[in-house]
Amino acid sequence: MSAILAPSPRLSPRAVVVTRPRRVVRVSASAEPCKRVKVCVNKECKRAGSNRTVALFEAAAAADASLEVTTQVCLDECGLGPNVQINGDDGPIVNGVKSQADVDAVLAKLAGGEDGAMASSSETIRVGFIGAGIMGVPMAKNLLKAGHGVTIWNRTASACDPVVAEGATLAASAAEACEKSDVIFVMVSDPAAALACAEAAAPGLSAGKGYVDVSTVDAATSTEIAALVRGTGAMFLEAPVSGSKAPAEQGALIFLAAGDRQLYDRVAPHLEVMGKAHFFLGDVGAGANMKLVVNSVMGSMMASFAEGLTLTEKAGLDRETLLEVISLGAINTPMYALKGPNMIKGAFPPAFPLKHQQKDMRLALELGEKLDVTMPVANAANEMYKVAQGKGKDDDDFSAVIVALEK
Repeated sequence: MSAILAPSPRLSPRAVVVTRPRRVVRVSASAEPCKRVKVCVNKECKRAGSNRTVALFEAAAAADASLEVTTQVCLDECGLGPNVQINGDDGPIVNGVKSQADVDAVLAKLAGGEDGAMASSSETIRVGFIGAGIMGVPMAKNLLKAGHGVTIWNRTASACDPVVAEGATLAASAAEACEKSDVIFVMVSDPAAALACAEAAAPGLSAGKGYVDVSTVDAATSTEIAALVRGTGAMFLEAPVSGSKAPAEQGALIFLAAGDRQLYDRVAPHLEVMGKAHFFLGDVGAGANMKLVVNSVMGSMMASFAEGLTLTEKAGLDRETLLEVISLGAINTPMYALKGPNMIKGAFPPAFPLKHQQKDMRLALELGEKLDVTMPVANAANEMYKVAQGKGKDDDDFSAVIVALEK
């Protein structure tokens, strides 16, 4: 059985990523450990936050030479989440350790010799979700499947039906969703929608709450939303995602977070439910900019791939063979393998709508202009997406950019 661990915050301070199992021991050569923590990790624990748990204990061990941290494979289901055994094989088992507060409590037990179990503080966090589109629905469903209570709102209420059917509570407004939640995730389509949601949500925000916008927007919009949210006393985190419909369904998104670090630490278990990795990049705007860079590269790759498929066909060559050749070489990517067959068929089921890809190309080009970076490849790709939009492909998958080359 494989285990799930996270890189040490000291080795990779910005990221928490699923890796292969390894032994984690941080002990000074000049001090013999007298406090021992053994963290249970397994597949079931992964969603419950083993990644975060191991990383937090490693950080504590770095600051305390008397603390030894190891991991073990757990064969049983873990209930509330990762369990921790302290002070040797006969020590007490502490269940549901997922947050910094939980780790602090375990360390306090070690110092004071207290026994017993505690419930993870993350279990008591009430979660709100604003946005029930292609991405929002599977993300909210994954939170429900992991045992989190979810209150959801969407401008079109019926879009929430699939989430409500699995146990979510439907809010009457964005403000109500925030009032009934401690942490609110927002996944909407563009900067205008993200700002409108923040304005609508603000009356329901207050000190102690957290607002996490996982939409793709520009840094200026994110900064404006941050000011609005923080003005209510709430904390703000931008965390745009890399990944489309399938990764959202699989809980395999990548979160690019920036903003209030305390909120990032608080929602780490939730990010691990919805994603396979999360990065903390610093101040507000850093996450937004990183996402635009990623999507600019992706959009340019897709445009180039569309050109290659079109050129192959016009040269009288077999496009299926092209896919096979690419799959065996250095330029192979999951995106080409996934999108290529449907592009050959002329089918473009939307996983990431073309209109959103063009929006991201536009925002990336605006960022490049602001920073005096020439982007001829992205600019040419953007023009292809605009042509495809003119041919009615707004709501098709962004791989429909290939129709821009049709004559």
